Amino acid sequence: MGKRSKILIVDDEPFNVDYLEQELGDLGYETISAANGREALEKVAAEAPDLILLDVMMPIMDGFTACRILKGNEETRLLPVVIMTSLDGIEDRIKGIEAGADDFLTKPVNERELRARIQTTLKLKHTVDGRINEFRRVTDHFAKFVPEVVKHIVATNPEAPELSEKREQDVSVLFVDISGYTRLSEQLPLEALNKLVEHYFSVFLDRIHEAGGDINETAGDGFMAVFEDMAQHTHAIKAVDTALALLAVTETLNQDNSEHPLAIHMGLNSGTALVGSTRLEGLRGTRWTFTANGPVTNLAARLAGIAQAGQLLVGPETVRRLGGRYRLKNLGREHLKNIAEAIEIYRILGPFPEHA
Repeated sequence: MGKRSKILIVDDEPFNVDYLEQELGDLGYETISAANGREALEKVAAEAPDLILLDVMMPIMDGFTACRILKGNEETRLLPVVIMTSLDGIEDRIKGIEAGADDFLTKPVNERELRARIQTTLKLKHTVDGRINEFRRVTDHFAKFVPEVVKHIVATNPEAPELSEKREQDVSVLFVDISGYTRLSEQLPLEALNKLVEHYFSVFLDRIHEAGGDINETAGDGFMAVFEDMAQHTHAIKAVDTALALLAVTETLNQDNSEHPLAIHMGLNSGTALVGSTRLEGLRGTRWTFTANGPVTNLAARLAGIAQAGQLLVGPETVRRLGGRYRLKNLGREHLKNIAEAIEIYRILGPFPEHA
């Protein structure tokens, strides 16, 4: 029998900790706990857990602050963090993405969703760790043949090869989420659910890359894609065409998966954001993330949050750039959390025939 994975539970409510300890213990995991973010950082340093379940609102240090510190430390950047949010926690989800969270778990915790997300996250972690170790062996070998002057150039001018500095850029941001993930986790064995989602997402990511989009890290049942490096109207159209293609390919995939078909819902917004690649390097290896931060991203996430299965919702700035290429349904103005003015929301139904 292999070594048991160790999970750190961070929550200031003893009842929640006791419940999670019982559930995770029954699943064969070793557990440790902390009552706030500061204590969690101490436990990470002393216990080296394999995964963290992190509550948001806690005294002394909240979950977002603890997550940012962990992801900003080269020794803990690759440690998976699953943030626990409330049922309507879209704001927590946005803050969690910006803090570097790897996945999200809705409170009150559903037992099957808990198992699904932990197994998926740990499986990905073990796979990445193995590939990183393999890659390190190869790169360590070839590093012997790299001249010292080349190493010096890379070390003194990292922004050129690594594009590590953030910059303001006009972008279109697309959020894609699976509809009814918790329901699916109750209907399917976990291994089957993970395999199913992985199959759909692999096809989705291919479509996005083909259209010139960049993928932010996937988070369990969803991901964020960024379209840039084109004219303003061009990347908006590319993003909409790609989103509609994802809806179409979902229907195609469902023909072979008629017993447990998937549905997705999406939010899309355009404008200026702070974007760039970030290199996360720690003791367990190196990975890259590509992020776009700011109000543009927040609105895209909120549009995805209110979208229903099969819907693509967009904001008025995206509509302005589309030039009458698509059939739209005006859903009216709506006040969204932490956005000062009501936003005109549109559902994109599809392209007009001459643009199809």
